[in-house]
Amino acid sequence: MHKMTFKTPLAIAIAAASFGLYGTASANTTLEERFAQLEARIAAAEQRANAAERRAELAEQGQTTPSSSAPAAATDIEERLARVERQSNGEEGFSFNVYARSGLLIGEDGKSAPGGPYLTPAGGNGGAVGRLGNEPDTYSEAILNYRMQFDNGAKARYTTMLAAGTNSSNDWVGDDTNLNVRQVYAEFSDLPSFTGAFENASIWAGKRFDRDNFDIHWLDSDVVFLAGTGGGIYDMQLADNWKSNFSVYGRSFSDYPVVNRENPGLDGENSDTDNLVVTSNNYFGNWQVMVNGMSAADNDERDIGVGQNAADSGWHTMVAYHGDSFFGMGEGNFKAAVLHGQGLGAEVKGLGSNGDLTDDATATRLALYGTTYIAPKWRIAPSILAETSEDRFANGDSYDWATLNVRLANEINQNFEMQYEASYQWMDLDPQGYSDRNAVDGDYMKFTIAPTFKPEVGGFWKRPEIRLFTTYSDWDDSLNSYGASSLGSDGFTGGEFTFGVQTEVWF
Repeated sequence: MHKMTFKTPLAIAIAAASFGLYGTASANTTLEERFAQLEARIAAAEQRANAAERRAELAEQGQTTPSSSAPAAATDIEERLARVERQSNGEEGFSFNVYARSGLLIGEDGKSAPGGPYLTPAGGNGGAVGRLGNEPDTYSEAILNYRMQFDNGAKARYTTMLAAGTNSSNDWVGDDTNLNVRQVYAEFSDLPSFTGAFENASIWAGKRFDRDNFDIHWLDSDVVFLAGTGGGIYDMQLADNWKSNFSVYGRSFSDYPVVNRENPGLDGENSDTDNLVVTSNNYFGNWQVMVNGMSAADNDERDIGVGQNAADSGWHTMVAYHGDSFFGMGEGNFKAAVLHGQGLGAEVKGLGSNGDLTDDATATRLALYGTTYIAPKWRIAPSILAETSEDRFANGDSYDWATLNVRLANEINQNFEMQYEASYQWMDLDPQGYSDRNAVDGDYMKFTIAPTFKPEVGGFWKRPEIRLFTTYSDWDDSLNSYGASSLGSDGFTGGEFTFGVQTEVWF
């Protein structure tokens, strides 16, 4: 047998590192950091070369595995090299992800102006409007992940997500901030003992956002948002064209005064309850069919305050299509969804999050958006979000609204683009006295121009961005009397210009 030799493993390692066979350093790293990375790669490559030489020697001796006299270190080196390889491929080790936005929104009077995608009367029931040039807050999410891979091929991931938000412009906001641990969970995949329909499935437990939530980014509104604490299983292959997820989430409702029907004199004692959400989420090619059932023991003791009691159960369903073109008319993508719920399921976006809904509450929502290039340097993203609901919190109440939003961008050069956004919302709301709100109907509109700088243009999903913006918004005067929105507040009564600057980051 011809003997394979590695006479200069260090030279091979240096050459490999020099030609970038093991990756390239980030442009943001310092020279010292690059030398440290190079040294680590050289050491790993030298170990790999030595191990390969040892394997060749053993093969020549007719040994397929190290003999009892062979150094045990050879096996250790193999394991360490395998781990280095997994880490370099991102299959093992630490990773860090971020979403953040921060901006200043100033009105014509030189003071901070009201804003936010949910500032209209319809916003209290999910009626979002365009977010460009309309966000006065600082919000950030930091996601910490650690991935592991085991000798039997199994993989595990541990995730913690920290989030904080404030409307203050100060550097130290004290009691005005709210720091939360929004996710803490572990997920296992590629388990070798899982076979059949479960061969490619993964299991998880803890507090988390459901993996398959999706949103309309330009409205800052999820189409469906399932979250809480529980457990589940993803990607069961029930048929050739049928994948299914199953989960159980728990959500805690806030304290509420108990209504004692037998002895009204004991009313007022506080209680609380949990809402359990059981979910079956199914995919048939591009189609998604989601079914949810909810149960909140004793929530029917909650007094909503208009002679109504809350529901203790509900159901919800969604049918969605995830398109890989712009509505079949060209390159791009689109998503469309119809959602319907009853009882506790009538909060059709934030599943199980509203404990004040009545047994008779019903809601139906339509969500639709797409993105495409309409010219080499012009891209467009239209979206529609609309809902009709009734008997939500009081007999005979109704909340009907619809939002049309269009985001347009013109790429001027590789670091600068002009962004434009137009939003229109119609609403007809009749709360029937719930929470001292008044019936209103009317229209809201907004238009924003935003010169935008970014490291590289190209598509709606490229971040980070730094934007300057000017926004004009107007609405019917009747909306000011609703009693539960930013419209009609001091100096904010319609026909308003606002100005500002904002950054948005994700990676």
